[in-house]
Amino acid sequence: MYFGHMGGRFRGVLAITTGAATVLSLAGCSADDGGDPPSADGGKRAARAPYWVNPDGSAARQAADYRAAGESRNAELIERIAQRPVAEWIGPGDPEAETRRLTDAAAAVDREALLVLYNIPHRDCGQFSRGGAPDGDAYRAWVDHVARGIGDRRATVILEPDAVLHLVDSCTPPEFHDERYALLSGAIARLKQQPHTTVYLDAGNAGWSQPDALHEPLRRAGIERADGFAVNVSNFYPTDASIAFGKALSSKVGGKHFVIDTSRNGNGPYTGADPSENWCNPPGRALGEPPTTRTADALVDAYLWIKRPGESDGDCRGGPPAGGWWPRYALELARNVK
Repeated sequence: MYFGHMGGRFRGVLAITTGAATVLSLAGCSADDGGDPPSADGGKRAARAPYWVNPDGSAARQAADYRAAGESRNAELIERIAQRPVAEWIGPGDPEAETRRLTDAAAAVDREALLVLYNIPHRDCGQFSRGGAPDGDAYRAWVDHVARGIGDRRATVILEPDAVLHLVDSCTPPEFHDERYALLSGAIARLKQQPHTTVYLDAGNAGWSQPDALHEPLRRAGIERADGFAVNVSNFYPTDASIAFGKALSSKVGGKHFVIDTSRNGNGPYTGADPSENWCNPPGRALGEPPTTRTADALVDAYLWIKRPGESDGDCRGGPPAGGWWPRYALELARNVK
């Protein structure tokens, strides 16, 4: 199952301006600076999102292109994504340099980088996002480079979407299980050597598995060393369902806190096709709650946009390959906000 963009690049902190309209400021700050920020539906909502906004992301460039073409309504819709912090998925090529660029840019404006590590060997069971590091040694080296790139700057890391769940659902062959548990536990330990790094281990979603099936695998993967876990990554379950799922799981893993991916859950999950295909570019979905650390429950540390809205889940329903920017889908997500 695809969970985000791989190989994205930050090409510098810059202002994207078309005519009188500035899509994002030079500082790259999140939209909570000064008063109540606009919510995804264009209104006002008191919320705090202390994470960095990449002013050169796909959505920001798309909004600028629409402005330049005189398509002001489309630009406004895409700005609902461009003006919010979304996670940066670290690629395999030069992880230390890439992570340093991102965390330096965030630190320059007193923000925190939001990162996703998605490079576990045998990733995604041969599906749309198959791949990952070639072996355990390569993965450990990759994580070490990421940690060095973070340094002493502030970062929140979402660790390996679906890696634990694909152990639970038997998608990952049994001969790889012990190594994967060791790699996840080792990754948490290495990342937590950085003084200002927060780590959330992915724990699936409200519709994939039950807390009783997850707590022991999470323990084997090192959850006790992590700051908490993440739920609903790249999925569509409503926030209240994710809170209930997360709280039930938290009670079984020592009261750990958690974060929820709300990037595309505004209309809940799609139920109009084969259930095994409903996760892949489903129609009629909407942006969810904007990123914020002001949540509905004390155990929920944040609502985050971990999946990058507007990036394809895979080449299904006419979409580009996994991770490809898809303007039509991005517009639909923004347009469908209630």
